[in-house]
Amino acid sequence: QVQLVESGGGLVQAGGSLRLSCAASGRTFSTYAMGWFRQGPGKQREFVAAISYSGETTYDADSVKGRFTISRDNAKNTVYLQMNSLKPEDTAVYYCAARQLVIKTTPTEYSSWGQGTQVTVSS
Repeated sequence: QVQLVESGGGLVQAGGSLRLSCAASGRTFSTYAMGWFRQGPGKQREFVAAISYSGETTYDADSVKGRFTISRDNAKNTVYLQMNSLKPEDTAVYYCAARQLVIKTTPTEYSSWGQGTQVTVSS
């Protein structure tokens, strides 16, 4: 399995931007579909965005469509989440996750998870 480490979280005012990174170990990163999920206080973990192993296909949750962009650099074993126009309701711990080959949007379909990074958006 691949090991994942997220970074880039922090405190930002509403309307601001952050870029999250997720660094993966291993030489097979390019065979993994990657996803970003988040879990707010008292809420279940929810899908944010996902990208295919090649980077050609992406999916976004309706709540972040037009504001967040997922991308990946297979040469650097890294997936990114660019978050713009942040809102207080985006406050959550953000997790990246990996699964072999086929892109999915359900958390239970992912086998490897990072430790999470906190994003807090103040109003």
